[in-house]
Amino acid sequence: MDLAEDKKGNIVLNVLDFIDMQISKLEGFMLAAGVIAMTVNTIAAVISRFVFNSAIIFTDELNVIFIIVVTYAGLSYAARNGRHIRMSAIYDALPEKTRKVLMVMMTSVTSLFMFFLCFYSCVYIAEVYKSGRILPALGLPVFYIYLWVPVGFMMTGLQYAFTAVKNLTHNDVYLSTHVKDGYADTEIEI
Repeated sequence: MDLAEDKKGNIVLNVLDFIDMQISKLEGFMLAAGVIAMTVNTIAAVISRFVFNSAIIFTDELNVIFIIVVTYAGLSYAARNGRHIRMSAIYDALPEKTRKVLMVMMTSVTSLFMFFLCFYSCVYIAEVYKSGRILPALGLPVFYIYLWVPVGFMMTGLQYAFTAVKNLTHNDVYLSTHVKDGYADTEIEI
């Protein structure tokens, strides 16, 4: 019976790892494509303005879209790599078991909050869609700009949920699915 339960638990963890890997690929694509597109767009605008003495009118609107993509993909990326801001003075002084319980609670609540924000951003996008607003230069509906927001919140919520599962299924305390709690030895001799 224990072997069957262990096997079932491993299957669930393998599925979560697979989903985590797919999210990682999407994050990487969103970050790379957003930064590269923003760079190319900005360079093209500068060249157009100073070499051809003519501005490309839609560069600002495109950069807003790229900034939103990079911001919300970066939110998930920070959660995946345990790079989010932590105020941990009291947390660090606690025993490991207490830190583990707190980490499960914090990642679970944060995950739920991210899913709530995902839902709320979808509601907001629906309102913007109903308004019929369009971008003046590109002529695209404004709601297209915000489509990446719920995607970023969903991916971030999943990252925190996976971290809670990781902490529940492993002995160590994890800041994310791949980062253990603790500090690296950063002593530098001068």
